[in-house]
Amino acid sequence: MNSAENDYIRYLEPGFAPFDPLELAKRTEEIVCAGDRRKYTKFSCPRMYGGIATGYACGCCLRCTFCWVNWSRDFPEKYGTFRSAAEAFNELRRMARKRRVDQVRISGAEPTIGKSHLLAVLQKVEASPFRVFVLETNGILLGADADYARDIARFTKVHARVAIKAGTPEAFTDKTGARPEFFELPFRAIENLLRAGVSCHAAAMSADPRFMTEDERDRLLERLNSIHPDLARNLEEEIVSPYHNARERLQHAGIEVDWQQ
Repeated sequence: MNSAENDYIRYLEPGFAPFDPLELAKRTEEIVCAGDRRKYTKFSCPRMYGGIATGYACGCCLRCTFCWVNWSRDFPEKYGTFRSAAEAFNELRRMARKRRVDQVRISGAEPTIGKSHLLAVLQKVEASPFRVFVLETNGILLGADADYARDIARFTKVHARVAIKAGTPEAFTDKTGARPEFFELPFRAIENLLRAGVSCHAAAMSADPRFMTEDERDRLLERLNSIHPDLARNLEEEIVSPYHNARERLQHAGIEVDWQQ
């Protein structure tokens, strides 16, 4: 492992130094993207959303302690195969036909890393019989770049699911590793998407008191309500599932969780 790989942020440990997620996104893109190609670990069709063909991409710009994604998030250079936009779309189409579904998505990591690849996939989805492309994102890049949201708005089949990691800047840093000044970016992503005319909703681990206090949840809802009341009313509230990778990341961070609650 060279020096550049040595200082690449993998997962959080006690006493970690908060990082710039935009810089991490840039470094990650250099690993997982090459031209219009992007690294994927697999394609499948899980049951969520009533069945959706899914490409699992490598690499992310946050280091959430409760993340369920496999180690391709933390060690993207070690996992996955490069696929062009056409190849990724063909795999999604194959899985959709096999399971007879009309929805597709890129998940597993942060799909907005590799803008040219994502937009090329969306262009193919737009010209296809697929009904919807669910864009699952942490909102960091879309919050930092309003033009990116406007580019996505060219495609009528996109619905964005923006994962809000915390309700306060301090909790955002504790949970994701990113510096607190970047806390606003996911909310700004929602604002940028709505202004551009992209259908979207917010999701958060706000139904799990082990990971979000009632006060933090209230502040999260207040912030969403300030953007649009429907965002707060329709917040997709989740709990953290005890996936193996999530448990290991929490252990690395020195966080003990009572999974019996």
